[in-house]
Amino acid sequence: MRALQLLNEWLVKFGSWGTILFLTVIALVIPYEVIGRYVFQKMNIWTGEVSTYSLVWVSMLGGAVGLRKGYMISMTSVLESVPPATARALKLASCVCSLVFFGVMFGYGLFQTVYNWNQTSPAVGLVMSFPYAALPIGFFMMFFITLEQFLGALGLGATGDER
Repeated sequence: MRALQLLNEWLVKFGSWGTILFLTVIALVIPYEVIGRYVFQKMNIWTGEVSTYSLVWVSMLGGAVGLRKGYMISMTSVLESVPPATARALKLASCVCSLVFFGVMFGYGLFQTVYNWNQTSPAVGLVMSFPYAALPIGFFMMFFITLEQFLGALGLGATGDER
């Protein structure tokens, strides 16, 4: 369990820095595009692609970091209104459903990443595997974060709650 916690700490650190990086790209590119369009009457074609691909990465990495920090939506009122044993069973069932979903989406994202290896984006000429790689990487992170929560809820780790 400690190895899983260390892995997740590293993944969250990677996800946090990646989120900061891609948010910075968005924060620089969007104003550049707006100023270019309305002030200089010249629009660069690459800005739309760069901001869109950055948004995909921010969504996946930020989603994983948010999952680890407990920022995701939950039905706390339901868990608080049922007996503790039922609440634990519901939490375990939720974790199992999430693990299955994240595992399937990891596989699908990996397939899309490999499948689009030879395709390039029209404006930048970027290999499309780069934007698609956000899917398997993000879902990989979410899978292992949820696995830690699941094992914690089973009583196999130090904590069963979100951080």
